[in-house]
Amino acid sequence: MESTGNTSVEVPADAELHRRLVYGDESALAEAYTAYGGLVRRVAMRVTRSPAAAEDVAQEVFAQLWSRPYAFDARRGSLRTWLSMLSHRRAVDWVRSEARHRKDARADDLALHAIPDTGPGPDETVVDRERALLLHSALAELPQPQREVVHLAYFAGRTYRQAAVELGIPEGTAKTRLRTALRTLAETLADPPDPALERGA
Repeated sequence: MESTGNTSVEVPADAELHRRLVYGDESALAEAYTAYGGLVRRVAMRVTRSPAAAEDVAQEVFAQLWSRPYAFDARRGSLRTWLSMLSHRRAVDWVRSEARHRKDARADDLALHAIPDTGPGPDETVVDRERALLLHSALAELPQPQREVVHLAYFAGRTYRQAAVELGIPEGTAKTRLRTALRTLAETLADPPDPALERGA
């Protein structure tokens, strides 16, 4: 028997359940989820500390069981153990992915802060105006795909992942375009022209 909170369910025989999964028996997947879904979520929850992430991990685990049932070998261990290990592995991957996302977000923020402030102030000078014009010019010179990501990320307040969804592109592509654009803008604005020299003074 496998406990799922306040109730217990009958644990199906691994070999028979595996055979039915291999043959595409959807009821076998339902039985596996009923028997082990709670366990898989608990394992994921201990690692991720996130109910939503634990639910996502559980969906991935049972999606893999359904799409690749042959990956489980009943002769090498129980399905319960295999699903627990798979859940733990997926949860660790989720934690690492989130850590990378947070690191990337900090790097993008630092890159943005490296771009000189072009907002007008009470002591606005000619150089400030030239810098603002230079920023607009630099943005206009960016390739359209990069300009779209910059607009969504820094003028519309989207994360690069949200921008990727809106633009219908992979997250990695959105991140690459954003970083390339920020680097280009930072380099362009690092040394603005001297208005006096521009006028030939």
